[in-house]
Amino acid sequence: MRLTPVWYQALHTRLAAALDEAGLDAVVLDDPLDVAYVTGFVHFPNERPVVAFVGRTGPVRLLVPDLEREYAADQGAHAELVVYPEFPGATTPFEVLAAHVEAPRWAAYAPSTSVSRVTQLVAAFDGTRWAVSDLVGGARLRKTPEEIELHTEAARIADAMLAAGVELVSNADGELPTEAELAAHVTGFGTRLMYAEHDDVVVVPMLTGGLVYGGANSAQPHRMPGGDRLRRGEPFMLSLGCAVGGRFVESERTFFLGEPTDEQARYYRVVQEAQRVGTEGLRPGTPCQEANRRCLEVIRLAGFGQYLRHRQGHGIGLGFHEPPWVSDGDATILEPGMVLSSEPGIYVPGHAGYRISDTVLVTADGPVRLTAYPRDIEEVTCL
Repeated sequence: MRLTPVWYQALHTRLAAALDEAGLDAVVLDDPLDVAYVTGFVHFPNERPVVAFVGRTGPVRLLVPDLEREYAADQGAHAELVVYPEFPGATTPFEVLAAHVEAPRWAAYAPSTSVSRVTQLVAAFDGTRWAVSDLVGGARLRKTPEEIELHTEAARIADAMLAAGVELVSNADGELPTEAELAAHVTGFGTRLMYAEHDDVVVVPMLTGGLVYGGANSAQPHRMPGGDRLRRGEPFMLSLGCAVGGRFVESERTFFLGEPTDEQARYYRVVQEAQRVGTEGLRPGTPCQEANRRCLEVIRLAGFGQYLRHRQGHGIGLGFHEPPWVSDGDATILEPGMVLSSEPGIYVPGHAGYRISDTVLVTADGPVRLTAYPRDIEEVTCL
């Protein structure tokens, strides 16, 4: 479940070349996902900075507070550790970092770095000229074959979590589970499966989990699971995912608790067609905004445009949501190696929401669904 030292060495070489091309001596990264991408160190972010320093020459440095020193070593972080005692400290963490690296003439920080931390960087690296660069974010857009293997395994587990949720509901004797009970069941199932089948699990803040909601609650796209029980005759939604080796997927289906009504079936089939068209549109050379337009046009032409609440999808990698955005306003050209969600939905207030999501790999030959749970209406009818 972990990428090899050879993978990280190759990544560091590519980043050094990208720095040289950009005319930069170094880039400083404090986003926890950027840090994990460059060093393999996964942590729970808090006020204490954890920073990766990537230069054109020399080893990558990983700045950590002393209380995370052993954890970074246990994970085999692919960087030279620089440790500071505490935050804020008499000497700031960035001053400690500056004492362990050759001061760059030109350096950059990521767009996500806070104003407060930029101020500390400028003060610590006297004489360095700073710019903003998404150099590492750009590298993360296209996944390597090794990363795709991790996404593929995560997709298998996420699909199994859906099946476990359906099994619980289908076997319910009398009272159906609450949203929270169903969420706890599928989350626990996914975690147990991962530890049963893998020896070296990369622990991330949300290893397995997702959103679970039924009936009218599912018309609120990001509602958290609550104490409401699922009810026969209503749809319910499982929006699940997990991370293997720190690489995420999502697998999401709308299910029916009994034979769907004509109204329910019509909403569902329109979303299913939109998802088919949208997924087929995730091909190299296509702008993200164009794939999104084609996908959502299916819903608009069916007369349900007033029930749209969001774009077709988004990138997936070390985060559930990351660039590129399959949305109006994102002109990013799709390329092989990108991993994206395809998840159009319609949300009818007071009735229900209908959404189908797959994690899709863009390849030279077209889109490949990594998640494969059935999506035909007969296959998502539980009772």
